[in-house]
Amino acid sequence: MDMDGTVYLGNKLINGALEFFEKLDDSGKGYVFMTNNSSKNSIDYQQKLKKLGLEVELSRIVNSGEVTADYIIRQKDDALVYLLGTPSLEQEFKKDNINITDKKDEDIDFLVIGFDTTLTYKKLWDAHDLILRGVPYIATHSDFVCPLPEGKTMPDCGAIISFLKTSTGKDPVVIGKPAAFMIEYVARKRNLDTGKLAIIGDRLYTDIQMALNTGITGIAVLSGETRKEDISKVPQKPDYVFKSIKELAEEL
Repeated sequence: MDMDGTVYLGNKLINGALEFFEKLDDSGKGYVFMTNNSSKNSIDYQQKLKKLGLEVELSRIVNSGEVTADYIIRQKDDALVYLLGTPSLEQEFKKDNINITDKKDEDIDFLVIGFDTTLTYKKLWDAHDLILRGVPYIATHSDFVCPLPEGKTMPDCGAIISFLKTSTGKDPVVIGKPAAFMIEYVARKRNLDTGKLAIIGDRLYTDIQMALNTGITGIAVLSGETRKEDISKVPQKPDYVFKSIKELAEEL
């Protein structure tokens, strides 16, 4: 399950979301919440879902920051990271004993770019210098915008990547959707057969592209960023399309 634009918009549940999860529980189908938004950690999302009326185990929530931390740990023990991210993302990394610095002159192992709503020009400049120095460059995800209520959006991690691509000519390793890392992480942690997985999301270039990249079923909902007319214009064709998870629940 994608979250932003699929389960809720801003601080409001998508109409029919509670009934959808009741349907999944009644039918014995498992589910995991998966979001590219790395500005908040899994505990933040658990608390948000609770306020919206959904009681969710922490193990059912996976965000791109968590998977990025796992990727770094698997690459190098005791890594030192320069992070463009929020305090919540920093907490996610420190929980996994990853060392964080804001001093670009240290012996840094990885530069990590997240959805940084605390972004400053100094951070961008430091990131620019580190990329040109050759420090391995990772991004939690590549979403261009984050959906908000009433059809509004705000710049997301992909916009920061574009800024740095313009100044350095370099692209990062992207961990979040549409890359396969998040599906591989969930399958490994929960011992799942990827052939029996489906991704439900509102974005064609992340959610549905990840389905294509990993060979799982892609279900698009039109409750967030994507409009029905967009589907005919892009190569990321979903297996199924629903107005929202309310209609999907009725189909189930």
